[in-house]
Amino acid sequence: MKNLAIAFLFTLLTFSVYAQKNNQVDKEKLEAARVAFITNRLSLSPDQAEKFWPLYNEFQGKRNSMMREMRNISKTGDEKISNAQARELMEKRFSIQENLMNAEKVFLRKIADTLSPVQALELNEINRDFTRHIYKMQRKQREERQPRSESNN
Repeated sequence: MKNLAIAFLFTLLTFSVYAQKNNQVDKEKLEAARVAFITNRLSLSPDQAEKFWPLYNEFQGKRNSMMREMRNISKTGDEKISNAQARELMEKRFSIQENLMNAEKVFLRKIADTLSPVQALELNEINRDFTRHIYKMQRKQREERQPRSESNN
């Protein structure tokens, strides 16, 4: 019954995220839906959730920052730059990727103390499932908004 209630809450939240005026995503509702989805899929106890979410949010903040840096490097590569500058940017990107991997190792080790190692290992796939779910909802809403063409003409 608890899982059914959480699933209903998640569905309601994710639907309302995209039902916003002017088709803009409400980031707070999106994050609430992510919390409900991950909490439900990992079957987190209240004690686990209390310890897990601050660690998750800290890691996500670091990860997002590093990903933003890598995107900026990629954008710089679109400009006219010398081979030497390109090599320097590649090395910088490698460094960021190493830092990202190290941050993920630290994060997974920390949460493996809070969650079970199996739950910690499942987290990445659950995050991907959430993203897929959101993309499917967006696609469905786009299809519903597009006027149906008459194929009988």
